[in-house]
Amino acid sequence: MRKPIICITMGDPSGVGPEIIMKALKDEKLYQQCNPVVIGDSKILQVADQIVGTQLSVHSISDIDEAKFEFGEVDCIDLNLVSEDIGFGKVSAEAGHAAYCYVEKAMELAINNKVHGICTAPISKEALHKGGHLYPGHTELLAELTGTQDYAMMLTAPNLKVIHVTTHVGLVKAIELITKERVYKTIKLAYETLKKAGNLNPKIVVCGINPHAGENGLFGNGEEEEKIVPAVIKAQEEGIQVEGPLPADTLFYRAIRGDFDIVVAMYHDQGHAPIKVLGLEAGVNITIGLPIIRTSVDHGTAFDIAGTGIVNELSLKEAIRQAVNLAPALI
Repeated sequence: MRKPIICITMGDPSGVGPEIIMKALKDEKLYQQCNPVVIGDSKILQVADQIVGTQLSVHSISDIDEAKFEFGEVDCIDLNLVSEDIGFGKVSAEAGHAAYCYVEKAMELAINNKVHGICTAPISKEALHKGGHLYPGHTELLAELTGTQDYAMMLTAPNLKVIHVTTHVGLVKAIELITKERVYKTIKLAYETLKKAGNLNPKIVVCGINPHAGENGLFGNGEEEEKIVPAVIKAQEEGIQVEGPLPADTLFYRAIRGDFDIVVAMYHDQGHAPIKVLGLEAGVNITIGLPIIRTSVDHGTAFDIAGTGIVNELSLKEAIRQAVNLAPALI
């Protein structure tokens, strides 16, 4: 059986993406699991190689068919979008546009079945906007490029999986966007994703919005009863094993303990904070609902340390492994 081809986008060229890619691809075990190919700028990867001291060569190619997939030589579909002196640790329109183009090219390959999964290095939302691409982040960008309506962000860490009803919006806007229909769709996405992964009857738990999940109307304005309870009941009536809404301050502990297989979080920080407490180096971001496989590191561009060589590559390595695990079986 052939190994899946995993396409790694370089992310913002001024961030830590080039460094974590070169560090990750220094691990020969990844080449035993998959055939990795980078989409980015070869010259930036070469600079990153010098910074982190991986002593890998970069094989600049124009098409996936030219890839060698040999350990020690990083295949890079070279879009040649940025200058070598673009520098690290700063926001620029040039870098933001390049990051968009890397993702766009990866999507083209995935949609045409040239690659079996996409793993994305971090982008800067500010740079993306300066480059003329007004997306809140990777998730929304990928959804638009694939024409996907029902999608969600899922984060994984050891002993914890979290899926989000809303993500990159302010808290007031998030509460407005939370509806019984959206909560139900997120529960269904969680159920279908875990079922495809082999868990035929996953245990799902849903967070409340307010402290103590509203405590029967004591806190908030009845959001739990209006927006969450009907969605949970509908899912239960369909045979899905789901509980909630429960207070977020205790259910994450229970989920880590093993009481639940996945948590449905209502907004960005409610779901992100517990994952990141467990360790940035182990966290992986997975977009579910897309027609393609997409995983990502669960950290940002880290402009403050970009170009220093000290960044930890473990999250990227885990994201690549997750993409391999999710990739369809090949004949």
